[in-house]
Formats: sequence, C-alpha cells, structure tokens
Amino acid sequence: MKRFSTKHFWTPNSGFSPAMQARVHEAISDLGYRPQNAARGMRGQTYTIGVMLSDLSNPFFPEIVEGITAELRETDYQVLLGPGGVEPDSQARITEAMIDRRMDGLILISPEIPRTQLDGTARTVPTVVIGRHGKSAHHDSVVDDDTTGAALIVDHLADLGHRRIAHIVHKESGRGRPTTMPHTVRAEGYRQAMRGRGLDDEITVVSTAYSEEGGYAGARELLSRPIRPTAIFAGADVAAIGVLKAIYEAGLTVPHDISVASYDNTTLAALDPISLTSVDQDGRLMGGNAARLLLERIERRRERSVFFSVTPTLVTRRSTAAPRSADR
Repeated sequence: MKRFSTKHFWTPNSGFSPAMQARVHEAISDLGYRPQNAARGMRGQTYTIGVMLSDLSNPFFPEIVEGITAELRETDYQVLLGPGGVEPDSQARITEAMIDRRMDGLILISPEIPRTQLDGTARTVPTVVIGRHGKSAHHDSVVDDDTTGAALIVDHLADLGHRRIAHIVHKESGRGRPTTMPHTVRAEGYRQAMRGRGLDDEITVVSTAYSEEGGYAGARELLSRPIRPTAIFAGADVAAIGVLKAIYEAGLTVPHDISVASYDNTTLAALDPISLTSVDQDGRLMGGNAARLLLERIERRRERSVFFSVTPTLVTRRSTAAPRSADR
C-alpha cells in the first residue's frame, strides 16, 4: 500500500535541480524513510482519517470499514478507528479526541450525538456521517433506504401468507435521542408496510437491542404470548442470532414453526447452518462512498453537502417459508 509520496517535500520552486531531487527520491525509497506525523501536521495535514464506530460487536460495521479502507488504499491517507460506544457522551469524547489529534477528516458511523453538536464538529473538520437520516448543510450523509428495506421484509413474509409478523427494534434510552437513526426509520417502515398490507391490527413491536442478547430477550417475550407470531423481523442480523437461539430453546423450528428475517446480510446470515433471509444494504458500498465524499471535502472540490442513499435488496434463504396451514 502506498504509504507516503515524496511530492509532499518538493515543489517547482524548491531551488533543487531535477538531478538532486531524483537522487534524494531514490535515497528516500532505499531507506524506507517516512516522516513523522507531527512534522507532516505542521505543513497542514496529518493524512489520517478518523472513523468512529458506535458498536464493535455488530458484524455489519466491519463491512463499512472495509469499504472505507478499499477506497483509500491508493492514497496517502491512513484510517484510525475509535470505538465510541452507544452513548452520545462517549461518542462525543472519541470524536473530540480525533479533532484534537488534527485528523484531516472524520467518518462517523451511526452517531447518536445531538444534531447541533454534530454540525459543530462538521464545521471544525470535514465530516461524513453514515447511517443517520436527515440532511445537513455542514456534513455529507450516506444512508440506506431503511423504509424500503423494512417493506421488502414485510412484503416477502406477507406474500408467503404470514399475517402475525412481529418486529424487534433497538430500544431508545434517554431523552433527546435523534429520531433519524436507522432503527427508528426501519421500525416506522415496518409499521407503514404492515398498514399497506392491511395488517394494522397485527403490528407488534418489541424494543430490546441490536445484539444477540437483545434478540434473544425479544423472541422470548414474543414466544411467551398466548398467540405467538408466525414470523419475526429482527432489525439486525446480530439480533436474529439471539432470536434463533430462543426459538430452538423453545423446542420450535425455523421456518416450520416460525419464519425469521433480518437486516444487514452479513457473513453470519450467509453461513449455511443459519441461512438467514436478510436485507442487503451493501456496507462496502456505503463505506466506499463515504470515503470518496470525505476526500472531496478535504480537497475542497465542492461546497454543497451530499446525501447519498443506498437502495437495499432482499436476499431470501431458508429461514423463511409459508406458515403452517393451521396458522394461516
């Protein structure tokens, strides 16, 4: 990978002859010399990109990072990751630490930082936000069309004959959390799609967490009800793993007793023993576009903010099937 280019040392007016420059270039290459970041920062850039991750346990986020690093591979920029956690305060601390270290740009993945604070950050350093709906004049945004993605799942299950379709969503904790987060938009998309299929009375939402434990707890609650759902839509693949565990512990099978569908289409969903029907929002495409937009901001190639939306697709696998005739 290209680490450093000597173009940052020499200019046409440097006063050195082409022959001297060529000899110095050759010596730099032979010695593997790399300037210190502090020294580079004194010239105005550190050639580092800070990426704030809200959840290290979610297997979808590494796919976004892969897209970012692939887009930056042929540049001088290096990616530094910062685990921000799920709380706005901890995310803000990581973001401020990246700014203090003079990183040239920031990519924030699913930040729950208040809007005013997020815009303030973007006014300080070039910023791209992934997974947060709503446009801003100060930063670029890359999102998935979560409303469409939720409808893909509901329509797929309804076409199979399901009516009792429940949804497990990430629970909001604390006041003032943004309503533009993917799980919030996804849950509203589920409700809209259920109403569109005439299933208003069957809308069932359980709020836990986008984690294996959250999916397990949500499924346990649904299975304990007198009339259980025939299908469960987990808001993320990682939560769906917990759903599958709860179903099997209850002595039921997927999809014969209950169908399970999810979101993200991670490598977990594609594993043959799991074979999970899941919405693909293409994390690598999202990450790659975020890095591209950030480079344009850093290099001041445009002034207007960009809102980039990925169109999701549904990948059907063995975890969904028509409900039993008795459940119909």
